Formats: sequence, C-alpha cells, structure tokens
Amino acid sequence: MSDIDARQVAQRIDTVLDILVAGDYHSAIRNLEILKSELLAQVNRGNPSDSTPPKAPWEV
Repeated sequence: MSDIDARQVAQRIDTVLDILVAGDYHSAIRNLEILKSELLAQVNRGNPSDSTPPKAPWEV
C-alpha cells in the first residue's frame, strides 16, 4: 500500500479552495488535475498492475 499523507493532501485541497474563492477557476482546475495525477502516480507505484478505468463520456 502506498503512503499518502492525508494532512498534505488536505493542505493542497485548502489551497485549491482559496484559489476558487479568489475566482481563478482555471488555476483551481489545473491544480486539482495535478493533485489527481500525483496521487494516482503514488498509488500506482505501490500497485503497478492497477489502472484507472476509462472515463465515461460525460466525465470528459
């Protein structure tokens, strides 16, 4: 199992929320995409056989 620091993730989510409150939606979305990719990469290092299921058309 991977070591995910919940406190660090919560701090990064707080940063994204601050960006949203400031009205910079593009940067907030980009930061969420970066956080998601980093989390998935960290999980995949612990279990490389797992892969993310493809997105449904309405999630694209």
